[in-house]
Amino acid sequence: MDSPLASKIFQRLLSHQTCSRLRFYPPTSRRLLLNAPGRRYYRSSKEDDGDDDSRQTSDWQMRTDIFPPDKLRDYEKYPMVTSDMLRSRRERPKRVKMLARDFIEDSLYNPHYGYFPKQVVIFSPSQPFDFNKMANEPEFHRQLGHRYTVFEDELDDEVPNESRQLWHTPTELFRPYYGEAIARYLVTNYKLMHYPLDDLIIYELGAGNGTLMLNMLDYIRDFDPDVYARTKFKVIEISSSLAALQSTQLTRNASSRGHTEHVEIINKSIFSWATYVPAPCYFLALEVFDNFAHDSIRYDPFTEQPLQGTVLVDNTGDFYEFYTKQIDPVASRFLQVRDAACSRPFDHPLRESRFTRSLKSRLPFAPNLTLPEYIPTRLMQFFDVLRDYFPKHELLTSDFHALPDAVKGVNAPVVQTRFQRRVVPVTTPYVQQGYFDILFPTDFATIEDIYRAITGKLTKVMSHSDFLSRWAYVQDTATKSGENPMLSWYKNSSVMIST
Repeated sequence: MDSPLASKIFQRLLSHQTCSRLRFYPPTSRRLLLNAPGRRYYRSSKEDDGDDDSRQTSDWQMRTDIFPPDKLRDYEKYPMVTSDMLRSRRERPKRVKMLARDFIEDSLYNPHYGYFPKQVVIFSPSQPFDFNKMANEPEFHRQLGHRYTVFEDELDDEVPNESRQLWHTPTELFRPYYGEAIARYLVTNYKLMHYPLDDLIIYELGAGNGTLMLNMLDYIRDFDPDVYARTKFKVIEISSSLAALQSTQLTRNASSRGHTEHVEIINKSIFSWATYVPAPCYFLALEVFDNFAHDSIRYDPFTEQPLQGTVLVDNTGDFYEFYTKQIDPVASRFLQVRDAACSRPFDHPLRESRFTRSLKSRLPFAPNLTLPEYIPTRLMQFFDVLRDYFPKHELLTSDFHALPDAVKGVNAPVVQTRFQRRVVPVTTPYVQQGYFDILFPTDFATIEDIYRAITGKLTKVMSHSDFLSRWAYVQDTATKSGENPMLSWYKNSSVMIST
């Protein structure tokens, strides 16, 4: 990470008047710069140019923004770019505009300055926790905090970094038991449905340190050698640094080196996948959906017309949010698929009656658009990839169905960074690209219906603890008091499986 620059950015962030409300959290939080102005505009389409002056003024600008800089002329002249167009850029762009999903994608995944390729460090304890010797769950929390400190002290001894983006996953906290539970589920279903006619082919999307891969392969090798002989484990990893780390993990010791012939690490984005896989396979996407880019949609509270968010980056690198009636094909398709596929009610900015919205519009400084709704358009495209290239896949995914400290909006993300070993949440996703984690909750009821409509698969959604209670040996992670951190942590997570 460009540390001198980052330190200046975070010092400005923490001293900025708008950040006085930010709360700081200990470094044991799951994961994680400058808070830009974030003005919001309504960009009228050309066919509205004949509107009267009063209506035009109201449409151009959110009424909650008092005297914002006039960026309309910049919006007209700046080119529209996409995250794909920015992948070869080594510097963060200026004097451009892009859809919200492209801004988020570029912030998280740009190879040269993105959060995941350049900033992320995943905590991994040197030895697994011995839960059976702990008195209770608070003791686990204390031991975890101590190990976090030791882990980061060792990193600082090598390269000091005040803004290290360090976070953890259930795979690392509960290894090897968490990976063994996943393996047990896959092997059981594989032997019921595909063995011995087909190989056990496993794809993992975003494998982090490679810990889940190794824990699963160790379990299959030790407990079912015949299945292990038929096992092929393929990692699809967008981050070159993490792909290199996963390769290193495979050669770490004699035990892991034995898996080399069973593993293939594919360093590419799933969204550039172009290889047809006709064989039955299992697809793992654990804590992946939360970092898929979303589009931002606001609605006219009177006409209920959707407007799509665009982010303008000016010549100083500040960000301004515009909304236009011209919905791009991807966002438009998501709205249509959701309306057609979802049989259950879902949260929406227009859930209030028109009468209530009319009353609220008469309040001083009332906004002329609803709060934003963040729609998972990238997730829909991921389902397209599964349908088109992995027609016989079975999906196992786990992610957060709720997140605290989210920005304002429906299905809104948590946007946070880490500075001086403290987690710092902010109030907008439009922040300096690459320095902040942007993670969204997953509405599993809605996503389940959309996944079924796109792929034609059958699905089941359950809580994280229910899945582990069935497939893990929960006695391995029980403390002396009977408390079980593997079951009680991540209560805000759900699991979806398909067949």
